[in-house]
Amino acid sequence: MATKRTRFSHQIESLPATVPFVAPEALERITGRTIELRLGANESPFGVSPKALAAMQAELATGYLYGDPESLALRQALAAKYHISVEEISVGSGIDEILGWIARSFLDAGDTVVTSLGGYPTFNYHVTGFGGRLHFVPYTKEWTNDLTALAQAAHDKQARLVYLANPDNPTGTFFSADTLSTFIASLPEETTLVLDEAYIEFADPAHVLPLSPVSDRVIRLRTFSKAYGMAGLRIGYAVADETMIQSFDKFRNHFGVNRVAQAGALAALEDTEFLSMVTAQTRVGGRDLAMAASQHGLSSIPSSTNFLLIHVGDENRAKRIVDGLMQDHGVFIRMPGISPLNQCIRVTIGTPEQHPRLLQALKQVW
Repeated sequence: MATKRTRFSHQIESLPATVPFVAPEALERITGRTIELRLGANESPFGVSPKALAAMQAELATGYLYGDPESLALRQALAAKYHISVEEISVGSGIDEILGWIARSFLDAGDTVVTSLGGYPTFNYHVTGFGGRLHFVPYTKEWTNDLTALAQAAHDKQARLVYLANPDNPTGTFFSADTLSTFIASLPEETTLVLDEAYIEFADPAHVLPLSPVSDRVIRLRTFSKAYGMAGLRIGYAVADETMIQSFDKFRNHFGVNRVAQAGALAALEDTEFLSMVTAQTRVGGRDLAMAASQHGLSSIPSSTNFLLIHVGDENRAKRIVDGLMQDHGVFIRMPGISPLNQCIRVTIGTPEQHPRLLQALKQVW
């Protein structure tokens, strides 16, 4: 008798139905509590550039038309900004989608991927979804990605991909261009580095690894979700060797980036004054939040992002703080889920108007 096939692929049958994060909206439904300060998903509390907003409002009238499947105007602007070729850029509906492209392009079932234990879970979600095997490397005692151990694991496991967020999520730490160059050179020749730079606009530009020239061993990922304040519009991009970009064109959703998001991203890219305001205000807010933590005897990790990781002692206390802020004050923050990072809380840096209320709520729960 023939064996009856499962309805789904073996790979999908083996996986649990899950999502990488509990969304703020889902949290409101679970708790019955309205979020009044939304500082847990690292969305920009400064919103979107007025110029980008105007461009998107104007584009709404053409919403009956498909967007440009090549996102050519935006890619041309990015190419001019970074002195690279249009053919070395691909635009997708946020870094999360592009991470899925990468897993699909590079991984056969059973291939190994190396990443940090406690790093961005959406990448892990895509790797397992396409049959890859994850090998985790713990963070260092200084709360940084362990570059030496990541490189060694890539050699030992013959990794197809290594994932690194820089600046890092959830710690906020940052490696300079020189350090990254040394790390890239230490990886096996057959290994591709996935360098997630979602928060790069908040880092010191003097120490950022240049995008030009484009490497054939690294895929750089950037987004309009964070500093540009367009998280809900879902638009980001990959910079990589032309052959890698061409591999994405074999299967990507060519109409996945809508024309409103394309227009907004193009205008946001040109509004350098607004971006400068956001990054400057974020630095000030980060210092205020770190000082408040210090006054309560808590240490924070120096951050090159729009959030701060604060060490509160242990997992139970971190959970009590997160739950207390939500239940008693309507303040949404998060805590990492993996030890030892789960001894910390992660707080998005708010606006000058939000911080007094945030600090008052933190004072009460601390």
